[in-house]
Amino acid sequence: MSTTEPIVIVDHLVKHFPIMKGIVFQHPEGAVRAVDGISFTIARAETLGLVGESGCGKTTAGRTLLNLYPPTAGKVIIDGLDVCAAKGDTVLAVRRKAQMIFQDPFASLNPRWSVSSIVGEPLRVHKLRGSDKQRAERVVELLELVGLSARHLNRFPHEFSGGQRQRIGVARALATEPVFIVCDEPISALDVSIQAQVVNLLEDLQDRLGLTYLFIAHDLSMVRHICDRVAVMYLGIIVELADRDQLYEDPLHPYTRSLLSAVPVPDPKLERARKRIVLPGDVPSPINPPSGCRFHPRCPIATDQCSRLVPDWREIQPGHWVACHEV
Repeated sequence: MSTTEPIVIVDHLVKHFPIMKGIVFQHPEGAVRAVDGISFTIARAETLGLVGESGCGKTTAGRTLLNLYPPTAGKVIIDGLDVCAAKGDTVLAVRRKAQMIFQDPFASLNPRWSVSSIVGEPLRVHKLRGSDKQRAERVVELLELVGLSARHLNRFPHEFSGGQRQRIGVARALATEPVFIVCDEPISALDVSIQAQVVNLLEDLQDRLGLTYLFIAHDLSMVRHICDRVAVMYLGIIVELADRDQLYEDPLHPYTRSLLSAVPVPDPKLERARKRIVLPGDVPSPINPPSGCRFHPRCPIATDQCSRLVPDWREIQPGHWVACHEV
């Protein structure tokens, strides 16, 4: 259950990757505008879903939010700390408050380290627990918290299944006792039978520890299950943001409608009766995005002004924001 207190404030966050030309004397030749001015807040103990097709900037947004990618512009506040301006000890303070669960549960774990070392490293870096014995006891507590046990301490990542490896990643993220966790598609690399177990684990940990999540995902049905609110991202910008049920039952932006039309319905009769919205063309290049509304080249309801004017970010209904001229 979330409260109205925002623990995460993102204000016009921008991340551009410069394209360098030349081998010896390099100079910038444009930039990939991966994240191009997104703003949102996340309340304490809330889960905000971030969805969109591949390449829209979801993962870059999550990593920039934690300063894993230095932001080009904008501001991020996590539990009162300015992430973008953090230096020295403040960086460690931010790292302790905010952690990340990565998409690939094998690539994100050091294959040469045992589980004990992987989960115990944040305790050592942040000087949590005074002695080696206390840290070892804490590692066991963390493993048990995610459904593993002390008998896994001396094993290596390759000895575990994908679901177990992701649980190790969750235990590592919890080691610093964070208040905010970015979940970067934490179930997309797992078998379908394991995905529900990991999602249930994340929900249980949120209830027990009061965690706040940014949940990045492709699976829109899973997003509806776990998230309180959902933000829809397209080509580096957020085009719609609303309460979970409000967004799924009454989507306003044409891009959101097309995404939701692709979600399968378990009832065969309803599935056959539904109209699938197929968008023409491909996603434009983030190096040179379209003028005006970025969605207008593929939009079925675009007008002349859509190609000329950037739509305002408007609150159409309480808590339901959208950037579209035709809404």
